[in-house]
Amino acid sequence: MTTPQPKPTPKPGPRPGAPSPVVLAQHATHPVKVPVVAEVTDEQIEAAKGFGSVEGESVIVTIGEDKVTVGDAAGDDPLVPFAKAYYELSASIERFHARLASAELSPKDIDDSLGSIAPQLETPAVVGDIAALRDRFAAVQKEALEARERIQAEREAARAEALKTREHIVAQAEAIAAKPEAQVHWKNDTAELRALLDTWKEAQRNNARIAKDAERELWKRFTAARSGFEKARKHHFAQLDKDNAQVAGRKEDLVAQAERLAESTDWDRTARAFKDLMGEWKTAGRGRRSVDDALWKRFQTAQDAFFEARRSASDAEDEALSGNVEAKEAAVVEAEALLPLTDLETAKRQLRAIQDRFEDAGRVPRADVARLNKRMGAVEKAVRDAEDAQWNSRNPELERRATGAAAQLESAIAELEQDLAAAKEAGDKRKVKEAEEALAARRAWLEQIQGVVN
Repeated sequence: MTTPQPKPTPKPGPRPGAPSPVVLAQHATHPVKVPVVAEVTDEQIEAAKGFGSVEGESVIVTIGEDKVTVGDAAGDDPLVPFAKAYYELSASIERFHARLASAELSPKDIDDSLGSIAPQLETPAVVGDIAALRDRFAAVQKEALEARERIQAEREAARAEALKTREHIVAQAEAIAAKPEAQVHWKNDTAELRALLDTWKEAQRNNARIAKDAERELWKRFTAARSGFEKARKHHFAQLDKDNAQVAGRKEDLVAQAERLAESTDWDRTARAFKDLMGEWKTAGRGRRSVDDALWKRFQTAQDAFFEARRSASDAEDEALSGNVEAKEAAVVEAEALLPLTDLETAKRQLRAIQDRFEDAGRVPRADVARLNKRMGAVEKAVRDAEDAQWNSRNPELERRATGAAAQLESAIAELEQDLAAAKEAGDKRKVKEAEEALAARRAWLEQIQGVVN
C-alpha cells in the first residue's frame, strides 16, 4: 500500500473551522464564556485530516518532521474520529484557560488540569496541528503557572490576615479576662466577649482557613479566656449575692427596731435612738437596689410616724402650757426692774422672791423657754457681778497687797522724779522722754491701786 505523502504544514494562524479565540473577563466577578465543542464542520475536519494519514492498519499524525502513530485505522474514513478528538482536546485547553481567568481554580485544580492535558499532547491520540496546539498549551500553561503562584500568594496572604484576625480576637478576650476585678464592667465586658465569639464564627465562615494546629491553639486560648472570665463573673455575683443578703439582713434588723420605736412616747430617748439607727443604716453598706429601696421606705415610714407623733404631742403640750407664759413673763419684767442696782442686799432679797414666782409659774411652750430664761439670766448675772465686785473691794488680803504695791510705786515715782530733774538739767532729751514715760505709767498704776485700797 502506498503511503500517502504528508500535506504541507500550514503556517501558524487561525485554522479553517477551528474555534475562534475566546475573549476572557479580567475579573472573577465578570461572566466568562467557556468554549464547548459544538458540531465540527467538514471544513474543520478536512483541515485537521491534512496532518494525518493511514499507514496499513494505523493512523499517523505528522508533527513537524516526525510521524507518530495515534491509533488503529477503522471505518471508511479512519481519520475523522481522530480529527474530532483534536478539536475536543483544543476545546479542553480553552475551557481550562477560561477557568483560569474566572479565578475559579485552586492551585490543586491547576496542577490536576495541567497534569491531565500535558500527557495528551506529549503522546497524542488525535490528528490535527499538534505543534500549534502545543504552542497554545505552552502559553496557557505559562498563564496557569503564573496564576497558580498568584493564587498561592493571595491565599497565603489571606491565611496570614485570617490568622492575624483570630489572634486579635483572642488577644481582646484575654485582655478582658485579665482585668483586675475593680476595673471589670460585668455587663459590658460579658457582651463584648459574646460579640468576640460571634466575630470568631464569622471569621471561620468568611475568612481564609488557617492551619488546623494554629486554629486549635488559638481556640484553646480563646476558650480559656472566656471560661476564666465566666468563672470570675459567677464568683463575683455569688459574693455580691452573699454581701447583699448580709446588708439586707442588717437593714431588716434596723427596720424592725425602727418599727418598734415608732410607737414609743419616750420622746427624747427615742429621738436619740432613731439618730443612732440612722448612723447604723449609713454604715450598713449598699445592697440590691430594689431591696434597699423597699427597706428604706419602711424605715422612713416608721421614723416619720414617730416624729409626727412627737410633734403632735409637743403641739398639744405647748397649747396646754401657753397659759403659764403670762405669769412667767411678769416675773421676768419684775426682775428686770431691779436694774440698775442701787442697793445690792435689797435687790438680792427681791430677786430670790421673783425667782420663786418664776419657777412656780410652771413650764411654758418650747418657743418661749429660751427667751424667758435668757432675760432672767441677764438679771441674775448682774447681781452676781455686783456681789463679786463688792467682795473684791473688801478683801483684806487684796487690800494688804495693794497697800504694799502702792508703797513700792511711791518709792519708784520719787526716784523717777529725781532722774527726770537730772535729765532736764543735763539737757538729755532722750532720757527726759524715757523718764517722763516711766513716771506716767507708774503714776497711773498707783492711781488704780489707791482706788482699790480706798
